[in-house]
Order: sequence, then C-alpha cells, then structure tokens
Amino acid sequence: MDSSSIELPGSRITGIESSNGTVRIHFDPAYIIKTMTGSAERTKWGQKGALIYENAQIEGAIPVLPATCTGGDVGENVYTYRDMIPIPLASQGRAHCELKIDCQESRIRVQGEAVRLLMEDTAKYIEHIRP
Repeated sequence: MDSSSIELPGSRITGIESSNGTVRIHFDPAYIIKTMTGSAERTKWGQKGALIYENAQIEGAIPVLPATCTGGDVGENVYTYRDMIPIPLASQGRAHCELKIDCQESRIRVQGEAVRLLMEDTAKYIEHIRP
C-alpha cells in the first residue's frame, strides 16, 4: 500500500490564524515522505499546507514564527501521531497538537473538536531516501 505523511521535524511553520473557533497552523513547506509498495526507497517532497482545527483554542503563548518544527504530537480521538501527520487526515471528535519549535521554549498547543489537513498547490520533489 502506498502511503504519505508529513514529517514534522524540519517542516517550516509560517504562521497561526485563529478566528471564530477555527485555528489554522500554516506549513511552507511541509516535508512529505512517500512510501511505495514493494520499494525499500522512499521519496521526500515539499508542499504548502495547513493543519485546521474546528471549535478550537490555542493554549498558552504562540512561539515566534516563522520557525522550523522540531517534532511533536498530533492527536485525533484515540490516535496520537508522533513527529508526523498522516495524509489524508480528517477527523471529528477530540483533536489536539503540541508542536515543538527550534530554539524556543514555548510550543504550539491546540485543543479542538475536529481536525483536518489541507494541502495546497502541487508537491515538489526533493530527493530519494535510500535505506
């Protein structure tokens, strides 16, 4: 089965918007790792996108952005994804994230009732990742 996921460490967070209960975390680029069935090699791509939370609120102070993400957790219902975001992602129910930012103490923390990932433009090939 082919799969794709955003690799949080190294992806660039360019901003956060909060309006009427919707929180958008913008990535440019988000680094996508694609795996193909039957192949040991993977490929790395860059694409613009946003992680969108509904009926959500930001907890604590927002770090200085733009900045590089160094990892973190993205959760939806009973699943927690460490250092990655699966593509596609769309879920109703308890949703949260806690993203670490390079060289900063504060983290991006969001709690919401739904989460979805919206990718924009076309993914651009970066490199092959060999085992």
